[in-house]
Amino acid sequence: MSSVREEGKDQIIFVTKEDHATPSSAELIEEDPSDPYEQQGLILPSGEINWNCPCLGGMASGPCGTEFKDAFSCFHYSKEEVKGSDCLEQFRAMQECMQRYPELYPQEDEKVPQEQLSETEQTTQETLDTNSTSNIELDSNTTQPNTDSSVES
Repeated sequence: MSSVREEGKDQIIFVTKEDHATPSSAELIEEDPSDPYEQQGLILPSGEINWNCPCLGGMASGPCGTEFKDAFSCFHYSKEEVKGSDCLEQFRAMQECMQRYPELYPQEDEKVPQEQLSETEQTTQETLDTNSTSNIELDSNTTQPNTDSSVES
């Protein structure tokens, strides 16, 4: 016989082998494609873009939502041989908008600002910077001919 125990917000259910031996009696309800609240995925059956799809991660809303929608729509409906090659202006506008809001749309290739680095990380970074500069100077000194001595004719 199974038992149920409540612990705070959690409900713990213990079942026996006998409980697992019988098939489930749960009835599955088929999805209704006409249900407006049913998640349809990114592209609706009509071929239109589902701007409410959670897969967009909220990109369709926010300060650059319009630019995102323009760029994504252009790409989706593009008939070019290289899909989306006719959408460069829309993607450029979206990128420019996103650069105006770096706190909302961080760039992947941005370096971490120095004030956010820990003291150890700053020391390590300074050491790396110094060593790489020294190596460059050493390399440039060893590969450069000596120009200090002049040749008299």
